[in-house]
Amino acid sequence: MTQKELIKGNFAIAEAAVRAGCECYFGYPITPQTEIGEYLSQRMYDLKRGYVCAESELAAINMVIGATSTGAKAMTSSSSCAVSLMQEGLSYACSDELPVVLVNVMRAGPGLGYVYPAQGDYFQAVYGGGNGDYKLIVLAPSTVQECIDLTYKAFYLAQKWRNPTMILADGQLGQMMEPAEYGEYPYPEVDTSSWALTGAKGRDNRKIFSCASDEDEHNAKIRRLFAKYDKIAAEETEWEEHETEDADVILVAFGSMGRNIKATMKELRKQGLKVGMLRPITLSPFPEKRLSELADKCKQFIVVEMNMGQMINDVKLAVNGKAKVDLLNRPVGQWLSVEEISEGVHNILNHKELAVL
Repeated sequence: MTQKELIKGNFAIAEAAVRAGCECYFGYPITPQTEIGEYLSQRMYDLKRGYVCAESELAAINMVIGATSTGAKAMTSSSSCAVSLMQEGLSYACSDELPVVLVNVMRAGPGLGYVYPAQGDYFQAVYGGGNGDYKLIVLAPSTVQECIDLTYKAFYLAQKWRNPTMILADGQLGQMMEPAEYGEYPYPEVDTSSWALTGAKGRDNRKIFSCASDEDEHNAKIRRLFAKYDKIAAEETEWEEHETEDADVILVAFGSMGRNIKATMKELRKQGLKVGMLRPITLSPFPEKRLSELADKCKQFIVVEMNMGQMINDVKLAVNGKAKVDLLNRPVGQWLSVEEISEGVHNILNHKELAVL
């Protein structure tokens, strides 16, 4: 029987990676995620596992590519503008089908950004900033407990599907503390022996490469990758949903904002409004099918984001004109409070002009 303890989000991710069997960590410091690397610098040393403070983010992602090509469980972590430097490597890793695990604890704003709470990396994570056609698996925790649970899941999904997997958190979740428990790693180990580069003694040579030499081969490879992405969507899409059966209005948010829309839903229910909520846990694959189903009976979706409106595009695509979709947002700073969201919902429903949040 495990016992809950008070844990900071960044430390929860780091320790969960260790317990998931992470054999190698390669990273470069940048707030608000630096504590992940700091924690692992001692923990991995004690366990005699691989740890390198790389000379740059470019070096870190390529070290992870090298390690995962041997079938090892390997991870890097970074933040926003520094993840931008990893985009070419992520494109290669998707093409090479390598089980890279990347943690992005988001910064606020474009450019260098800052450590205020924000969710401006949705596009970067879900649509990718690298070249070509590819998709990451993207998991968005809402609590410190989910930082643990989804880190376990990230390592499993990355190896199960041979696909880079990102944990997309934010500065607030990385720095906040709340009770959580680790528990045992709940997933089976994945056999990598059919593809990993472990030396060719006693078997034929094999190679991992991203570029097919023939146009037809390249087309076939990309189509095979997207057939895999369809399977991932069918088997791994995950979301949290409450009070949607009779809802006239459904609040949608990801990550930490999922906590506030749940509390807002409860408050508005007390006021007599039929409000439900849906929080995507997998941002990629996105729960578009479920949102489409809900749009058949729900009149209004209100998307709550700490950015200028990014996930709302995917909600609109899923709803496909069957219901109205509005946005409540603030790009940077203090989380939208329950009171602010409640007021915004009332203003939208009463067709009043929204104040700047």
